[in-house]
Amino acid sequence: MIPPLLPTYNRADIAFDRGEGPYLFDEKNERYLDFGSGIAVSALGHAHPYLVAALREQAGKLWHTSNLYRVLGQERLAKRLIEASFADTVFFANSGAEAVECAIKMARRFHYASGAPERYRLITFEGAFHGRTLATIAAGGSAQCLEGFGPKVEGFDSVPFGDFDAVVRATGPETAGILVEPIQGEVGVHVPPPGFLKRLREFCDARGLLLVFDEVQTGIGRTGRLFAYEEAGLVPDIMAVGKGIGGGFPLGACLASERAAKGMIPGTHGSTYGGNPLAMAAGNAVLDIVLEAGFLDRVRMISGSMQQHLAMLAAEHRSVIAEIRGRGLLLGLRLHVPAASFIARLRESRFLGVGATENVVRLLPPLNIEERHVKEAMAALVAACASFETERKAV
Repeated sequence: MIPPLLPTYNRADIAFDRGEGPYLFDEKNERYLDFGSGIAVSALGHAHPYLVAALREQAGKLWHTSNLYRVLGQERLAKRLIEASFADTVFFANSGAEAVECAIKMARRFHYASGAPERYRLITFEGAFHGRTLATIAAGGSAQCLEGFGPKVEGFDSVPFGDFDAVVRATGPETAGILVEPIQGEVGVHVPPPGFLKRLREFCDARGLLLVFDEVQTGIGRTGRLFAYEEAGLVPDIMAVGKGIGGGFPLGACLASERAAKGMIPGTHGSTYGGNPLAMAAGNAVLDIVLEAGFLDRVRMISGSMQQHLAMLAAEHRSVIAEIRGRGLLLGLRLHVPAASFIARLRESRFLGVGATENVVRLLPPLNIEERHVKEAMAALVAACASFETERKAV
């Protein structure tokens, strides 16, 4: 018999009742240090007083009107995102996948409006994850995600991540642009080779292509900059944002330059719920904090401390940890032991991490953690490593 909840998740047998800062509390009031953040979503931790107050105030005034009318919160949030980025215009959606979907449509529509409708294909990268819609699973290219859903949506040419020559070979007269994550998170926290993203920008400029960034996981401070493209020394033409932008409230955004968005006229795209007043209250509240003077400096500082601790951990437990990956507070531990078992051991120490492919455990803590939380996390990681080492010695 099928359960009441569609069985599309392998859930851990634990339910959380409330949260406070970087901690979650289960039904028995057991406290867990949450370095998963709902998969990089709860960027400011749980029940942040400022976000709670912003949502409560908005909930008492207005929840929804639809995009048939102006939404003042949208206008304010769009202006602030534009001022803080390369973009000239913003479309609000409910999730990162929807933001990527908008970005794909925008890239295709740009060439249609430019008199080249045959240019609709996007070059994508092996290991990418762009969402769970039919178009975004086609863009990601994962056989597991595609299996059983019929013909793959046409228009995506996948090449190895970091292989610039493969990008050149895959480019043809139907190519519209390149869709890339500045750091691949789901596949095991892959950072591209130095200069790779900049070469993509130069190549797009030379070939009349659009460069589309998927910053759903990397954006809103996760890498220590507001957006990861800043550190790469370039700007994309289109960018999808999600996860942390709502601080836990469902929100996505597609940002674009005026040129890239020229084909998106009334009727070409839409969303009933996208940009609703509650989401806009959450998004504006998140930006109030993330854009505060010194906030991102503190993210970089705590990230540096955490990476130093992880480097020492890896040196001391080489039989368990193979490699430390990532930037900012998007970090990964590639393991010699099964990642799923390691995550289970961490839960025994009341610590939460997130799995990824390539036998990687991701650490995605709230951006506002403190040094004491890093030390608490390290204690849990040391305990998990030690438990595997003890088992090996016993054998």
